[in-house]
Amino acid sequence: MAVSGEHYAVLWVGLVAVVSLPAEIDISNADQVRDDLLSILNRGATLLVVDMSATTFCDSAGLNALVRAFKRATTSGTGMRVVVSARAVQRVFAITGVDHLIDIYPTVAAAMAAADQPGPGGKPQPGCATTHADPGDPDDCAAKPGGTA
Repeated sequence: MAVSGEHYAVLWVGLVAVVSLPAEIDISNADQVRDDLLSILNRGATLLVVDMSATTFCDSAGLNALVRAFKRATTSGTGMRVVVSARAVQRVFAITGVDHLIDIYPTVAAAMAAADQPGPGGKPQPGCATTHADPGDPDDCAAKPGGTA
């Protein structure tokens, strides 16, 4: 269900918001992406899943929008996970190091499942810096001290 005020489709599952972003995120729409992500965070989401599975291009303006939203989420105690499937977009995240800042998942289902996975000490895994191929994998960051890969 799309939430009025946002330009991209948002599905709410309780207090979890899943927002679907467009095929291309660049200077022409990055401000709108940022504004929509911040608006969703302001609506009280406890977890924001940014679905970029249809995104095939993301430039530095798009990365900046995501990082700004991530900083706001972190400040407010909200989790944020990004779904990326296109290799070109994965590469931009890796080259810039954003994949070490924001948790990246291959599917929305994996991102949602990870929300239910406890980290060390039974706590959620905030800031686990890795790409999660299998959130249930004991060799994933949940099993690593400090939550990093």
